[in-house]
Amino acid sequence: MRVLVVDDSALVRMAVSDILTKAGIEVVGTAKNGKEAVEKTLKLNPDVITLDIMMPVMDGLTALKMIMERKPTPVIMLSTLTTEGARETLEALKLGAVDFITKPSGSLVDLSSIEKELVTKVKIVAGTSPNLMRIQNLKKLKLDVVRGSWGAKTKDVCVLIGSSTGGPSALEMIIPRLPADIPAPVFVIQHMPPGFTQQLAERLNSISEVEVKEAENNERVKDGIVYIAPGGYHMKVRRAADVVRIKIVDGMPVNAVKPSVDVTAESVVESYGGNVVGAILTGMGEDGAYGMKRIKDFGGLTIASSEDTCVVFGMPKAAIELGGVTSVKPVFEIAEEIVRFLEVKLNER
Repeated sequence: MRVLVVDDSALVRMAVSDILTKAGIEVVGTAKNGKEAVEKTLKLNPDVITLDIMMPVMDGLTALKMIMERKPTPVIMLSTLTTEGARETLEALKLGAVDFITKPSGSLVDLSSIEKELVTKVKIVAGTSPNLMRIQNLKKLKLDVVRGSWGAKTKDVCVLIGSSTGGPSALEMIIPRLPADIPAPVFVIQHMPPGFTQQLAERLNSISEVEVKEAENNERVKDGIVYIAPGGYHMKVRRAADVVRIKIVDGMPVNAVKPSVDVTAESVVESYGGNVVGAILTGMGEDGAYGMKRIKDFGGLTIASSEDTCVVFGMPKAAIELGGVTSVKPVFEIAEEIVRFLEVKLNER
């Protein structure tokens, strides 16, 4: 496993290199700007690149675009936890970065708080190279909105989508394809820290027919709206007097994440019973496997993204192995499957 570390700060380059070396990962080189990053990627052929965004000479986004065009390589962005940082990070994910890590703020360089996350993510994304080119090409597909035949609505149904590493790009191939008249709310759990989910919601809303928003505590659920769980909180739904409301709750991480797909899945089953369509997308770990199984066991229909269209196949694989998946589809066909499964649910007696 060979890593290229790119950051304009010599202290950050040293700190990241030390963390990786201590974990037995070879740092094959470092670069202080985007221009050097592109040159050393072509020369050194690293397995993974850690890439800063704000750099002189050539910024990280420009370098990332050139790397993906010339030599697609798994890239982890090192981002600042700010509104602007979140916006730029989402742009990086769209351009082909596999994942990101938020750097601690402050003038003193202390990366000890992200040491475990950095090592874990580098080891996991190192094996994603074979799918990178395919997924980059998928982003170029011109995908239309999927229209459904709903008829008269006779029951409450909902859609639940869970994703993690590689999720923002996958969601861009699904949410914009859902029609404005979809007769269900859509609940999305994307593993992200606070601040980033608001930017994700705004980006998806700008390219979708359906309304996309970051979920708010106690708001009444409506059909045709996509609710994204706020980073750093769990999202639940609760039915009372035939009205479903969203509950944003703090609490301990579940499956080491917050928000957790399993937490939301448990609550939608309690509120909607078997009238749920679930989808589990790309991501590391097992979050969502139990949730998909619960949905399926209650009579709901579930979809997993196929391995060849996942950046990381961990979450879908865990759900499939647990027996919680009705259908496995390429990510670019999941919108069709969601619409088809909703039609099935609405026509059930």
